[in-house]
Amino acid sequence: MNVYRAKVENMKKLEAITRHAEVSEKAIEKYLVQEVKAIGGICLKYSNANMVGYPDRVVCLHGGKVVWVELKSKGKKPTKIQTIRQNELVSMGHEVYTIDNKQTIDELIKVWRAEK
Repeated sequence: MNVYRAKVENMKKLEAITRHAEVSEKAIEKYLVQEVKAIGGICLKYSNANMVGYPDRVVCLHGGKVVWVELKSKGKKPTKIQTIRQNELVSMGHEVYTIDNKQTIDELIKVWRAEK
Protein backbone atom coordinates (compact mmCIF):
# COMPACT_ATOMS: atom_id res chain seq x y z
CA MET A 1 0.00 0.00 0.00
CA ASN A 2 2.79 2.47 0.85
CA VAL A 3 4.62 1.72 -2.41
CA TYR A 4 1.44 2.40 -4.39
CA ARG A 5 0.82 5.67 -2.54
CA ALA A 6 4.42 6.78 -3.18
CA LYS A 7 4.04 6.06 -6.91
CA VAL A 8 0.80 8.05 -7.06
CA GLU A 9 2.43 10.99 -5.25
CA ASN A 10 5.42 10.90 -7.61
CA MET A 11 3.10 10.90 -10.62
CA LYS A 12 1.22 13.91 -9.21
CA LYS A 13 4.50 15.78 -8.68
CA LEU A 14 5.63 15.00 -12.22
CA GLU A 15 2.31 16.23 -13.65
CA ALA A 16 2.58 19.45 -11.63
CA ILE A 17 6.12 20.07 -12.90
CA THR A 18 5.00 19.43 -16.48
CA ARG A 19 2.04 21.83 -16.13
CA HIS A 20 4.30 24.50 -14.62
CA ALA A 21 6.79 24.14 -17.47
CA GLU A 22 3.98 24.86 -19.96
CA VAL A 23 2.81 28.04 -18.23
CA SER A 24 6.05 29.45 -16.82
CA GLU A 25 7.25 32.86 -17.96
CA LYS A 26 10.36 31.26 -19.43
CA ALA A 27 8.31 28.82 -21.56
CA ILE A 28 5.98 31.59 -22.76
CA GLU A 29 8.96 33.80 -23.60
CA LYS A 30 10.65 31.02 -25.57
CA TYR A 31 7.42 30.45 -27.50
CA LEU A 32 7.10 34.16 -28.32
CA VAL A 33 10.67 34.31 -29.65
CA GLN A 34 10.07 31.20 -31.78
CA GLU A 35 6.77 32.43 -33.23
CA VAL A 36 8.03 35.95 -34.00
CA LYS A 37 11.04 34.47 -35.79
CA ALA A 38 8.71 32.18 -37.78
CA ILE A 39 6.98 35.24 -39.30
CA GLY A 40 10.30 36.95 -40.08
CA GLY A 41 10.44 39.27 -37.08
CA ILE A 42 13.02 39.84 -34.38
CA CYS A 43 12.23 39.49 -30.67
CA LEU A 44 14.85 41.38 -28.67
CA LYS A 45 15.40 40.94 -24.93
CA TYR A 46 15.18 44.35 -23.26
CA SER A 47 17.06 45.04 -20.07
CA ASN A 48 18.26 48.32 -18.63
CA ALA A 49 19.77 48.20 -15.15
CA ASN A 50 19.17 51.92 -14.63
CA MET A 51 15.48 51.88 -15.60
CA VAL A 52 13.41 49.11 -14.03
CA GLY A 53 9.90 48.11 -15.01
CA TYR A 54 10.09 48.21 -18.79
CA PRO A 55 8.67 45.25 -20.73
CA ASP A 56 10.81 42.13 -21.23
CA ARG A 57 10.81 42.04 -25.02
CA VAL A 58 10.82 44.41 -27.98
CA VAL A 59 9.28 42.81 -31.07
CA CYS A 60 10.46 44.27 -34.40
CA LEU A 61 8.25 43.39 -37.36
CA HIS A 62 8.16 44.12 -41.08
CA GLY A 63 7.14 47.61 -42.09
CA GLY A 64 8.85 49.19 -39.10
CA LYS A 65 6.29 48.00 -36.57
CA VAL A 66 7.72 47.82 -33.03
CA VAL A 67 5.80 46.29 -30.12
CA TRP A 68 6.71 45.98 -26.43
CA VAL A 69 5.80 42.74 -24.64
CA GLU A 70 5.75 42.05 -20.90
CA LEU A 71 5.71 38.32 -20.22
CA LYS A 72 4.21 36.75 -17.12
CA SER A 73 3.62 33.27 -15.79
CA LYS A 74 0.03 32.10 -16.27
CA GLY A 75 -2.33 34.27 -14.21
CA LYS A 76 0.32 36.72 -12.96
CA LYS A 77 -0.13 40.48 -13.32
CA PRO A 78 2.39 43.31 -13.88
CA THR A 79 3.85 45.04 -10.83
CA LYS A 80 2.98 48.66 -10.06
CA ILE A 81 6.19 49.99 -11.65
CA GLN A 82 5.64 47.79 -14.73
CA THR A 83 2.12 49.21 -15.10
CA ILE A 84 3.51 52.75 -14.82
CA ARG A 85 6.12 52.03 -17.51
CA GLN A 86 3.54 50.41 -19.79
CA ASN A 87 1.23 53.41 -19.45
CA GLU A 88 4.15 55.72 -20.18
CA LEU A 89 4.93 53.84 -23.41
CA VAL A 90 1.26 53.73 -24.46
CA SER A 91 0.92 57.49 -23.87
CA MET A 92 3.81 57.94 -26.33
CA GLY A 93 1.98 55.91 -28.97
CA HIS A 94 3.65 52.53 -28.49
CA GLU A 95 1.81 49.20 -28.53
CA VAL A 96 2.34 47.27 -25.29
CA TYR A 97 1.03 43.82 -24.43
CA THR A 98 1.15 41.76 -21.26
CA ILE A 99 1.08 38.08 -22.16
CA ASP A 100 0.67 35.13 -19.80
CA ASN A 101 -0.23 32.33 -22.22
CA LYS A 102 0.59 30.84 -25.61
CA GLN A 103 -2.94 31.36 -26.94
CA THR A 104 -2.53 35.14 -26.77
CA ILE A 105 0.76 34.84 -28.64
CA ASP A 106 -0.97 32.79 -31.34
CA GLU A 107 -3.67 35.47 -31.68
CA LEU A 108 -1.11 38.28 -31.97
CA ILE A 109 0.99 36.33 -34.47
CA LYS A 110 -2.11 35.86 -36.62
CA VAL A 111 -2.71 39.64 -36.58
CA TRP A 112 0.94 40.48 -37.22
CA ARG A 113 1.15 37.94 -40.06
CA ALA A 114 -1.89 39.57 -41.71
CA GLU A 115 -0.26 43.02 -41.44
CA LYS A 116 2.93 41.83 -43.16
